[in-house]
Amino acid sequence: MDAEAPILEVRDLSVSFRSQGRDVPIVENVSFAVGAREILGIVGESGSGKSVTAMTIMGLIDAPGVRVTGSALFRGQELIGMPQKALRRLRGRKIAMIFQDPMTAFTPVYTIGWQIDEQIRAHEKLGKAEARSRTVRLLGDMGVPDPERTANRYPHQLSGGLRQRAMIAMALSCNPALLIADEPTTALDVTVQAQILDLIRTLRADYGSSVLLITHDMGVVAETCDRVMVLYSGRIAERGPCDAIFAHPGHPYTAALLDSIPPLTGPRPERLPSIAGAPPPPLERPVGCAFAPRCHFTHDTCHALPPLQRYGQQDIACVLPKEGRPMPPRVTEYAQ
Repeated sequence: MDAEAPILEVRDLSVSFRSQGRDVPIVENVSFAVGAREILGIVGESGSGKSVTAMTIMGLIDAPGVRVTGSALFRGQELIGMPQKALRRLRGRKIAMIFQDPMTAFTPVYTIGWQIDEQIRAHEKLGKAEARSRTVRLLGDMGVPDPERTANRYPHQLSGGLRQRAMIAMALSCNPALLIADEPTTALDVTVQAQILDLIRTLRADYGSSVLLITHDMGVVAETCDRVMVLYSGRIAERGPCDAIFAHPGHPYTAALLDSIPPLTGPRPERLPSIAGAPPPPLERPVGCAFAPRCHFTHDTCHALPPLQRYGQQDIACVLPKEGRPMPPRVTEYAQ
């Protein structure tokens, strides 16, 4: 990564929703940075706060009773609390998002091309013909066959893979500096997943974009990301360079996620390990480490909330490294 200022710097971001007469924290004190032309992965189980973090950065959480604190600086501009009019000028042009489900993200009553044209014309002074020309070119760049004909089709007339490519084309239509991809390979078959990941990897080379990639799949992180941040129950469990975390995970939750990946070498296991139980609902989050009820290494000191501390190249919210009991080294075939 270039030694320059981060394009996005998030500090102590917290998001809480009003429920049963009190504020329930969904995301707590999340901090990270995305450098120029960097791909940062945010990983964790469903309900860990990944999408809420992204939607908050984009200014898309406006439900009554939501309380957002902290800072999110995009090229020095504060996004938290920015007026909606100013956010609309940034969204789509400087910061774009690939939503989790393109079928519901696109408006069903307009063609794919019309919707991409609209975004281009909303941010740039182009005529209809010029906007359509760019739309067709972008669809072609994304590997859409017969892009001119596809632009005149409605979302329901395209396969899941083509809709996802069209969503990426729409996100890139104004050459954004930061692209947020919220589980862009969900519900796609393995072949199409690989093609979408190849597209994301080439974005920084072809468009110079930085990417914030949200996923629950550690395999996707290993193939795509430069750095990774692991979230659990709305808190950071671990963050650091991808290769360091895959080789030497410092948090039991990270190690458990990695254990669920089928091994590339050695004997084939009869059954992949799984993490017992489920993440706690926000209203029932335990005191101290939220992962403690599911952890094999829990002891008395885990009942106090462990701070995020630096160990080597990684920041880890666990007392085990401090006590000299880090996770065992892992094979490095998964790391980049």
